[in-house]
Amino acid sequence: MRILKTMGLAALGATMLAGAAAAQDYTIGVSNTVQGNGWREEMICAIKAQALASGKVKSLNIAHRNTDAAGQLEDLRNLISAKVDAIVVNPADPAGIQAALAEAAAAGIPVVAVDQAVTEPSAYIISNNQEEYAYLGAKWLFETIGGKGSVVYMRGAAGASADSDRDKGFKRALAEFPDVKVAQEVFTGWQQDQGKQQILDYIATGVPFDGIWTSGIDNVIVDALVESQATLVPVVGADNAGFVGQLNSVEGLKGAAVTNPGSIGGAGVTLAIQILDGQKPAEQTVLVQPELWENVTEEGKAKLKAAADPSLSPEWPVSISIPEWTTYTKDQIVACKGPGE
Repeated sequence: MRILKTMGLAALGATMLAGAAAAQDYTIGVSNTVQGNGWREEMICAIKAQALASGKVKSLNIAHRNTDAAGQLEDLRNLISAKVDAIVVNPADPAGIQAALAEAAAAGIPVVAVDQAVTEPSAYIISNNQEEYAYLGAKWLFETIGGKGSVVYMRGAAGASADSDRDKGFKRALAEFPDVKVAQEVFTGWQQDQGKQQILDYIATGVPFDGIWTSGIDNVIVDALVESQATLVPVVGADNAGFVGQLNSVEGLKGAAVTNPGSIGGAGVTLAIQILDGQKPAEQTVLVQPELWENVTEEGKAKLKAAADPSLSPEWPVSISIPEWTTYTKDQIVACKGPGE
């Protein structure tokens, strides 16, 4: 996948060599507010794997639980009190945690936000391009249904900046197809069980629809269509292992997976170490650009076949690494062990 505004390989290599010579032993704090979601679990495992692979992190202080912005604010302040060297955070709500991020900056603790943007100007951001993620998938879906009809729009978590960015991308594509309408809009909370029940409830209404766009809750949506014997309308999801497998194997299913690697967590660790080593990036924001893999063309089918990895958890993205930003092995991310574990 393409990278926007990153350091080049040579610069990254020089940074890592310089860091190795310094032999620093950093403690990195981590704050995440969603458990039980495969994407977030891969993100945490990537953080652990990259911290271990770097050879520069002594320990991780991880606050990983289901909570809201108020809970994350508390977690961040606890990390600041623990005097961690840097913080990697996946923000629940940018405005809700800005005070803590400003406090971290005042304490000399650099903050790297992964997956989603924050509004605190001192923080660094390394994220998948969420608006483009939604735009690519939605445009493909609208084209695939012939530029007219109705679609089910299955969003993520209300208030999350990634969801807001994806909504911008979805609506940008929707504006290009005036004959496509949204039949149903729901927030899945990025929870598999919730998303599956929502689509089953909608199928039960008997109201016809022509396609489904999901914010990464995808393989269970296909399961629901199959189990309910509903029409296999085109489905857009993420590059989760289960969905990629379905796009390769479910007869009659048309769909597209848009890359959204959970390994962005490992990239966040790399960026935090660079900053601690005095190698601050020229830009405050780094975006990883998504790709779309569809199973309609021969080229798309080949990409999906090459990407498939049935050895991974169905909820894990198959993009388990990010070129130039992660250096761990597959065994290390799957083991999900950080320094000292």
